[in-house]
Amino acid sequence: MKCLLIASESAEVLFHWTDREFQQTVQQQYGESQEEGQGLPAFEDSISTLFAPIIISCSTMVDRLHESYTSFTTENNHVYVLHQMDEYLYIAVNGDGEEGEDDLRRKIYVLKKMIEVLFGMVTLSSTLLRRELRPQDTVHRARLWRHLQTLLETYCHLQQNDQSFLVEAVERLIHPTLCEQCIEFLERRLVQQLNRHRNASTLSTSDLLALIIMAQNMYPSNMELEDPSPEEGESTSGSGHESFYTPEPSPTDPDSSGSDEARKGGTPVFEFVDPDIQMAEDSLQTLEVPPPDPSTPRRVFLEVSLKEGLYPMMPHSMYCLPLWPGITLVLITKIPTGALAMSVYKYLEAFAKLEKRLMEGQEGSAASRGQPNMHEVRNKLDKFIKLLGPREIQTVQLQNVWTEFKNRAFSRGGPGFNKDLIPWCKNMKTQLCGIYKQCFLTDFGPGDNSQHLSTSLQERAQAMVQEKLMDWKDFLLVKSRRNITMVSYLLPHFPGLIHFICVDRSTGQMIAPSLSVTERTTSELGKGPVAQFIKNKVWKLVSTTRHYLQKGYSTVTLRDGDFFFCYFLWFENESVKAFKLEAGDIPVLPDDFAPIGMLAWDYYRRKLLRYYSKSHQGEVVKCYELLTVHLGVIPAEIILQHCRQLASRLWEPTRNPLL
Repeated sequence: MKCLLIASESAEVLFHWTDREFQQTVQQQYGESQEEGQGLPAFEDSISTLFAPIIISCSTMVDRLHESYTSFTTENNHVYVLHQMDEYLYIAVNGDGEEGEDDLRRKIYVLKKMIEVLFGMVTLSSTLLRRELRPQDTVHRARLWRHLQTLLETYCHLQQNDQSFLVEAVERLIHPTLCEQCIEFLERRLVQQLNRHRNASTLSTSDLLALIIMAQNMYPSNMELEDPSPEEGESTSGSGHESFYTPEPSPTDPDSSGSDEARKGGTPVFEFVDPDIQMAEDSLQTLEVPPPDPSTPRRVFLEVSLKEGLYPMMPHSMYCLPLWPGITLVLITKIPTGALAMSVYKYLEAFAKLEKRLMEGQEGSAASRGQPNMHEVRNKLDKFIKLLGPREIQTVQLQNVWTEFKNRAFSRGGPGFNKDLIPWCKNMKTQLCGIYKQCFLTDFGPGDNSQHLSTSLQERAQAMVQEKLMDWKDFLLVKSRRNITMVSYLLPHFPGLIHFICVDRSTGQMIAPSLSVTERTTSELGKGPVAQFIKNKVWKLVSTTRHYLQKGYSTVTLRDGDFFFCYFLWFENESVKAFKLEAGDIPVLPDDFAPIGMLAWDYYRRKLLRYYSKSHQGEVVKCYELLTVHLGVIPAEIILQHCRQLASRLWEPTRNPLL
């Protein structure tokens, strides 16, 4: 039984996702209380009623004690994790024992990340975010919630089956020739036609993982089918008509016609086992989602790093162009009015910092002279509003609120910079987010040529990439399932080594042999139950090491039956590379801190590297992780020697592994 909910303080549901078992339980519970002859209540109302006591309890604790509980376990062993973000409460529930508190907390943060990618800076305004997550149009709301649900389901599928999502790093393609050809082709033939490298920036690992989730959601690749038969080839290509990836619900009903339909490659359907269960109009129901149109981009909001600084949630257009079954070309372009988003972010940041200073008790000149200086902001914002023009109602509202703010803050007869200004800081942030919403969240169609690439250019890019990669497509498809090169080169040199994962946290890249667990294919780990057993051990090891990292440990060695596990986190200087697998002190994190990783929150860059770099000013510091699984009969000194040699071979100074 699983559930994830976003609710307001008044117990209004802004989003929910539940598996089939949880839905049936809720419907049965509230259906029994209905009088004879009456239909079942809307599921949305039922789930709101179910969680209302918890939501009210949290609000009461915050109001009276300024604290709240973050998790609890019920008598029937259902685990609840709660996290307050601004004015909204996220609640994640697990009742089947498959997820612990850390897993549920990570799921909450991943959902928050996907909402930020979809809505950008609108998420900084609770008022506007509520309107986006819960639109009045019930059909629109159902489609939006279904889209968020399938993104969440796709993430869960990838996290449970893909090592790159397990450790939250992008898998590195180990083939120098192919990499060089791709880079050369993109630079000479494609990128120059798109933007000639103007204002190009590197995608952060967090955004790249989020985009992979979205692309996989649009064109699922059915990774578990490694050797499809000819009859299955057409239906499992991943480039059919389904718009979203929908994994099998848990538990699976072998008699369910819906499961059979999904296996046949039909459009995934959100349905219930009990045909008598009815859904109200404003609840989720079976939706026939049209196939995605590659020529029409999706608006996504990604981090941009420039010389001037870091700008989160900048608007981009995302194009997913299918090349072959299982291989998709993703193009990301900045939109022409992106500079406006940077200005909005600067002003939002200025008012947020002023609000913080006022809440801390700083008033008068102490509040206005901070960074940025509010007198400088005043002049720039006057010009910004003037350039927007008075035609749109949102601009008029911003002008009115800004005028009132200036009268209070800068006029001689006004109250000046004191706590009375805090509500107006909040109001200014809401109006700025409204401008952002007006400019970047408005629907745009194929006729709006200023907002997306022409169809002819997209088709040309698609054809050119297909032509260039034609000789490599089979290699890429095999590579996505089995890291044959690494297995044949590395593992024979390390007797007793069963598996390893090495991650460069500075670049967000990982290297690891594949983990094939299907019955059809025999891999280096065996096949079927044997490979699944090893996979479960690796997943458990990653969870354990995160727990120790949170407690401030950078080295972990464990013996578990017939296996010996090692984990090392260490730092390196660009000029001196010792591969000693040593690390200094690392910060201890509270239990309710953001989960360790890079997708939900970049712990390594924002916390660990900043912490460690304080004592290494002016140096380029790199951070690495290595996880190994050995047979337990191997002596400890041999295992440590293997770890050092792996660290040395995998990340050479040239950054090209000897593979």
